[in-house]
Amino acid sequence: MNVILFGATGMVGQDVLRECLRSDAVARVLVVGRTPVGVRHPKLREIVRPDVSDLDGLGDELDGYHACFFCLGVSSVGMNEDAYRAVTHDLTLAVARAVSARNPGLVLTYVSGAGTDSSGQGRTMWARVKGRTENDLLALDVDGYMFRPGYIQPGPGTVSKTRLYRVVYRIVSPVAPLLRRLFPNQVTSGDRIGRAMLAVAVPGAGGRVPANRILGTREINALGGPPGPEGRDDRG
Repeated sequence: MNVILFGATGMVGQDVLRECLRSDAVARVLVVGRTPVGVRHPKLREIVRPDVSDLDGLGDELDGYHACFFCLGVSSVGMNEDAYRAVTHDLTLAVARAVSARNPGLVLTYVSGAGTDSSGQGRTMWARVKGRTENDLLALDVDGYMFRPGYIQPGPGTVSKTRLYRVVYRIVSPVAPLLRRLFPNQVTSGDRIGRAMLAVAVPGAGGRVPANRILGTREINALGGPPGPEGRDDRG
């Protein structure tokens, strides 16, 4: 299959890209983003655009894709709701509509997070904005899966763009294997998220996917299998 990936330079997106390039089920990966990913691979093609929601002019470059993995996101820290909604809800829907219009039967995965508010009316700003985003994506004519991971352990060489997250991961990483054993349904990893996305997108894999289109950490881990060996870095 052919995959379009948004957010490949982010913490989750880096690991998802690695799994796509590693998978024999993936023939081609198109990365669309604001900055280059810094990876070279025969399967990989990049389109760099200052505004990734503006896909006008790309023509048939967006045609012929089976799945769109949307991993682009920002921290809500220090942002008001209007600004956060613009880069979380509005941008995501603009991309989903543009890509799905050119690719009938598209499988779309979206990374939100544990605690996302499906009512879209709760008190927590980020949770209600992501809840509305999920709801609007599920209303589109796409085969959509909403990923709600809890704690995500990044893969080797994967670095978050958010300084606070980098500090947290530096502190938590040494005890991550223990956390996985103690809280198996709250802790996942970037490589498992990538493999879970491939599992819902690969033709013929639908029987493995829960009927619920909202996948929490338990479902992500079941689909993604065990995490890779500690310290492995075979991004290709």
